[in-house]
Amino acid sequence: MSWWGKIAGGAFGFMLGGPLGAALGAVLGHQVDKGFSGTARLSFKDQERVQVAFFTATFSVMGRIAKADGRVSESEIALAKQVMAQMHLNEEQRRAAIGLFNRGKSESFSLDEVLDQLRNVSHRNRNLLRVFLEIQIQAALADGVVDDAEYRMLLNIAERLGFDQAQIRRLLDMLQAGRAGQSGGEGPSLEEAYRTLGVSQDAGFDEVKKAYRRLMNQHHPDKLVAKGLPEEMIEVATEKTQTIRAAYEQIKEARRNTIH
Repeated sequence: MSWWGKIAGGAFGFMLGGPLGAALGAVLGHQVDKGFSGTARLSFKDQERVQVAFFTATFSVMGRIAKADGRVSESEIALAKQVMAQMHLNEEQRRAAIGLFNRGKSESFSLDEVLDQLRNVSHRNRNLLRVFLEIQIQAALADGVVDDAEYRMLLNIAERLGFDQAQIRRLLDMLQAGRAGQSGGEGPSLEEAYRTLGVSQDAGFDEVKKAYRRLMNQHHPDKLVAKGLPEEMIEVATEKTQTIRAAYEQIKEARRNTIH
């Protein structure tokens, strides 16, 4: 039985507590002890607990970011629906995701507490938290611009999860490049390919290859699922690896042509 199956089967209250449990419990109609940390092992796999936390935090924090500039745009709603579509959520899961998104928009939503619990439940796994952060950056980029309020919120999210300001700027630059490449009719430019890998155009090829391998390792779908990424999000991770691979191949081809 999957993590969602156990929730639907009534085991939710024993799987996750704290602010994340309260958020998901509210949209599912369950009462959960907010004081319970959600880290006790009980009879559930640790991986399942992380999956529940990741799912809950993803959509509620996405709602919070959408509300950061004072209004929720159609682009931001469309991005949330796009993530839901990628996950192939069933109707019950989709209703929960929408409920979490709306809960994140409310004034009573405790962003810092949610982030702290996610970090603790996920055992501070850098790769898993990086994927979470990337999803939230993409949410902020949904309307094409990250305004000051959204950027401040992203900085706060990054810091609560253990990333510094330089890292959030680097991720933002890389994701903007990937977004530009996907939206362009002729495909990404060579400059955007370098930005996707986070290296300069005058970097040696060994440095380019090292960056490529590091990013592929960080976003390896099977490794992420093993650490607690919900299986439903494997397509999100796979799409990211495809973007990274395409950027690397573009740079490799361009350098090969330069040599010849």
